Amino acid sequence: MGDSHQPKVGVLIVAYNAEDTLVQVLDRIPDDFIEQVSAVFVCDDASTDRTFDVAVDYQGKSHHMPLHVVKHPVNLGYGGNQKHGYRWATDMGLDVVVLLHGDGQYAPEMLPDMVKPILDGEADVVFGSRMMTKGAALKGGMPLYKYVGNRILTTWENAMAGTQLSEWHSGYRAYSVKSLSNVPYDTNSDGFDFDTQIILQMTEIGARIIEIPIPTYYGDEICRVDGLKYARQVTVETLRYRLRKMGFGRSRFVQTSSYEVKTSKDSSHGQLIAHLARRQKCRVLDLGCSDGSIAARLQDLGHEVVGVDIEEHLGVHEKVDVFHRANLDEGLPDGLGASFDVVLCADVIEHVRDPESLLIDIKSVLASSGIVVVSIPNFGHWYPRTKTVFGMFDYDSRGILDATHMRFFTRRSFERMVRRSGFTPRRIGVTGFPFDVLARGGRQLPRPLLAPFKLIDKVLLKLRPQLFGYQFLYELTP
Repeated sequence: MGDSHQPKVGVLIVAYNAEDTLVQVLDRIPDDFIEQVSAVFVCDDASTDRTFDVAVDYQGKSHHMPLHVVKHPVNLGYGGNQKHGYRWATDMGLDVVVLLHGDGQYAPEMLPDMVKPILDGEADVVFGSRMMTKGAALKGGMPLYKYVGNRILTTWENAMAGTQLSEWHSGYRAYSVKSLSNVPYDTNSDGFDFDTQIILQMTEIGARIIEIPIPTYYGDEICRVDGLKYARQVTVETLRYRLRKMGFGRSRFVQTSSYEVKTSKDSSHGQLIAHLARRQKCRVLDLGCSDGSIAARLQDLGHEVVGVDIEEHLGVHEKVDVFHRANLDEGLPDGLGASFDVVLCADVIEHVRDPESLLIDIKSVLASSGIVVVSIPNFGHWYPRTKTVFGMFDYDSRGILDATHMRFFTRRSFERMVRRSGFTPRRIGVTGFPFDVLARGGRQLPRPLLAPFKLIDKVLLKLRPQLFGYQFLYELTP
């Protein structure tokens, strides 16, 4: 934490019908830890028993604990109760807040250990894990079916989110309030799946997450979690997260994906670079050059590259010979000059509102023997066709149905537009399904598992490129 002030620590106790356990939980908070605490906040979630009265009575008798008590007029749910508490922590100006349950399932004696990694600047989030010590969870009374379910779900969630947590389902957690302010937890569920959703959010922003071992205690408290419903919710949510990281569908827990250069030799970028590698040193106009990653590889081949993009990305000037910031919807920028041997449109045409006009403009800057090299997504691919047939058409975060695409093309519609623009198209390549995206956001699938699918896709690509081609690559000549 910063050196300018003493860190302010708060404890959030979520409670529902906890009149028999709340006093014991409060009594077990270590006295030396209380001296470091700015506030202990008991959130009674509209209990039907005397939980609120017990808390208020304890507040009146305890002079050493900075206790605050609130009772919600309506039940907010487990997640909703946390949201209220985290907003309170922010309003109080706290630096760290620890989530503790009022039913006594988690040991208050561990509070100093929970906050220490955050106070030491080593973590943004700390989870108490019942699974770190082998056999401890079962010895502590965790029912076997819950243990097995916990392990199965945690394995699934780690695979989907690319994490290595020993447990996703502990309710003992400490957060730096700054990390909470960096995620939209208010959009999360009000139910028990809130805990999974906030892990996804923290993972997405790159928060430093540390686990510490905690003891397991199962008494006679009432379990209020519908296990099957909860398992279904967290399984689906983490699957959606992984699919969104891969570019398919949407998930509110994933930040907007930025443009990426495709490194595989079989990808559109790999094939385009290989195609230009066969040409002698030439002058290249890279339209939609993004951060200049492709341009830098073309420079390594000896080409001179002029880049154009709507955004001036960090470091782009070091990767191109000349950079122009311009919106291609408004045409080519002034000052480009003529005599470009190659105009490169790598994944660009589909982002322009009037690509036909852009192609006509490009003719004015081409050398007499110049060419245009283009890659476009194929809307005739089986993926968008299948979604359309079943009425599931929607935009994705990347790929053929990228939400930023202005136009969609099949092979025939693209070639017709090219001819209307005064060019002759020659197909120079086609890409298959981008299996590399399956590794995004999680663990890489085993090669033996992917190998047969890649082989099948390769065969089908040769037999029917209109249906199995993910992207088409063209060389256009005036």
